[in-house]
Amino acid sequence: MSTPEQGLGDSTRCVRAGVAPGAPGEPIMPGPVLAAPYHLSADEGSESDFYARNSNPTWRGLELALSQLEGEGSPEVGAAVFGTGMSAITVLMRTVLRPGDVLVMPSDGYYLARAYAAEKLVPQGIEVREVDTPAMVEAVAGARLVLAESPSNPGLDVVDLRALSAACRRAGALLAVDNTTATPLGQLPLQLGADVVVASGTKALSGHSDLLMGYLATADAELLGQVYRERTMSGVVLGPFEAWLAHRSIGSAALRLDRQGTNAAALAELLVRHPAVTDVRWPGLADDPAHAVAATQMSRFGGLVRGVLPSAEAVHALVAASELTTLATSFGGLHTTIDRRARWGDDVAPGFFRLSCGIEDTDDLVRDLTQALDSLR
Repeated sequence: MSTPEQGLGDSTRCVRAGVAPGAPGEPIMPGPVLAAPYHLSADEGSESDFYARNSNPTWRGLELALSQLEGEGSPEVGAAVFGTGMSAITVLMRTVLRPGDVLVMPSDGYYLARAYAAEKLVPQGIEVREVDTPAMVEAVAGARLVLAESPSNPGLDVVDLRALSAACRRAGALLAVDNTTATPLGQLPLQLGADVVVASGTKALSGHSDLLMGYLATADAELLGQVYRERTMSGVVLGPFEAWLAHRSIGSAALRLDRQGTNAAALAELLVRHPAVTDVRWPGLADDPAHAVAATQMSRFGGLVRGVLPSAEAVHALVAASELTTLATSFGGLHTTIDRRARWGDDVAPGFFRLSCGIEDTDDLVRDLTQALDSLR
């Protein structure tokens, strides 16, 4: 569980998150505890650790850090880590939903979450209701679980989380928010009324493109216990070394996110002005349809920008003409990348691209993308 650290800035909180008080002669940052056998006690059942798939000190350090960041000092918030963000989502679905229940989820959100619901939940007699992100508030009647994604991926649309949480309370629905794109340094869904946060830590939170990780955070101790049990039984676990890598990476998260946001602001303005690009979205743009709501619930607008070029070929030509961008999926890393989302089955135009801004110097990125876009004329 988390320990309050009121009044500290984001970078200070990130560096301190999940780190035990120091002792002379001990490392500043604990290293990984790998999956070796633990000594058992003759007093059977008294051990805190007995098998790494159940729990281990490296997980608990990362879970403490995540609970502190998502809970922002609330001691009631706890966290569970998983091998991927998808495993966090599917564990939540399996834990909460039963035949006859209704799941509401975004039609413009992560496509594999929607595919899992269609292929695995619907055959079990669970109704899956897909709704555009801004319209979710009006669609929660009768739901058992509402899984929001704000900003949505890849559409970058936003739902009013305060209004959605109020609607869910009236409907008796559990509200889970996928906080992958915003991270807890950009948005705190639990403070906005959500019951659960799920996220992929693979992306901006760990930010180095060198690990897979997901997590769930909640102040509901009973639900968290059920999630721990499902994790143990299903085996969708995070390796201890990956957990240590993720915890190590969180220390620089605020610095990385600030640079990514600065780059996103500059590149969004460039894309808006350029005649080759249409339908540019970034919640930080003053005239973005989502900006008014985003400004009330987000402290950072994130490093993702979307736009549309005339064709799939134009997206590939843009990347080929650029010296600083790479064609890649996933997002949130140190390097600026571009992903043509239609290739993965998203219901978007062939030339729809998601730009994930890295931490390169802003002037270099603007200069590089400007010449690459100009080459498309």
